[in-house]
Amino acid sequence: MANEAVLKLRRGHPVDMVVTDTNAIEKGALLILTDARTCSGTVVTTAGAQYAGVAAREKIASDGRTRIAVFPPGVGNVYDMKANNDAIQVGDKVVMSGINLIRAATSAEVLSGVAVIGTALETASGNEVIEVLS
Repeated sequence: MANEAVLKLRRGHPVDMVVTDTNAIEKGALLILTDARTCSGTVVTTAGAQYAGVAAREKIASDGRTRIAVFPPGVGNVYDMKANNDAIQVGDKVVMSGINLIRAATSAEVLSGVAVIGTALETASGNEVIEVLS
């Protein structure tokens, strides 16, 4: 894959989550929650998908492992993340927008909170890498 998040400042610790053995997940991939403490690195196709966190290590497909370390949201870590084509203003709440990309959250997404990754610490005019507090 490409555009994985890069941990810049670590304040929280990863948690152990379940994944399917057949999944291949890159370190820094943005993950969605699919069940209790279960995540997936598949492309987000559903608006408002629950954000699980950032993969803390690589998971090779069919390697026999069904667990992965994940940095959950809300612990104060700072990441470099790539914006999609849309503009993001400093202070905007951000959500996933395709494979390892982010965009500014809509008002409904901010109110629900489930899809919010964190807060933009920089402004992006599109396709730029910015710091995000998660």
